Amino acid sequence: MPRLAQVSAAEAPEPIRRMYEFLFGDRDPVASPGTETGTPGNWWTVFALVPDCFEHAVAGFRFYRSERRELDPRLRELGQCRAGYARGSQFVYSQHCKAMRSLGFEEHQIAAIPHWSAADCFDEQERLVLAYTDCLVLEGGRTPDGLFDALKRHLSDREVLELTYVVALYDMHATMCRALRLEFDDVPERVCEVPAPADAKASVEAKASVDTQASTDAETSGDRADFMRAVDAGTPGAHPA
Repeated sequence: MPRLAQVSAAEAPEPIRRMYEFLFGDRDPVASPGTETGTPGNWWTVFALVPDCFEHAVAGFRFYRSERRELDPRLRELGQCRAGYARGSQFVYSQHCKAMRSLGFEEHQIAAIPHWSAADCFDEQERLVLAYTDCLVLEGGRTPDGLFDALKRHLSDREVLELTYVVALYDMHATMCRALRLEFDDVPERVCEVPAPADAKASVEAKASVDTQASTDAETSGDRADFMRAVDAGTPGAHPA
């Protein structure tokens, strides 16, 4: 379950309820979750907690799908899909694998998104978009001049701005989905202590004893070394222990 409350159809304001009807039909998305693409749909029901936030996010979707965009949708989707993978969002990555497929990318290209830098299935322009995406997501925007200059040989300033905005937008969506455990990112933390076997206690205690003795020996050795250095330097009052 998501970490935040969800807004039912009965509780949603009219504009959000219309969106619910478009996505879920006559079902309450909280009581009967699920969309046509196989997602639970709780991104929508959680964002509905703050209607202004919901509307702002939906406006972002309209922005990148607008006919006024100059950036090639295929390049945009490369950035969105890679951003989802690089940020570790199963939801964003999975959804945009499907979007890449709908735009004509081949299966081996979609499969290569995780290891794009070692793949030979992308052309120079596509590789520059993927490299720039990694700078935005993995380097926090730090981008070498050489990479940026190469990107601008393929894209106009307006296209670069659109790409930057959309990739950064989806980096945010990926981050929020992971933090709030939305959709396919509703998974437990995998980095945790793995308990030792019950009979390992004696072994652990023995190792601790050895480590303690080794530390004591090292300190004694260090004290002796300090004394010898003092003798060599002619320090007054230095006497053998």
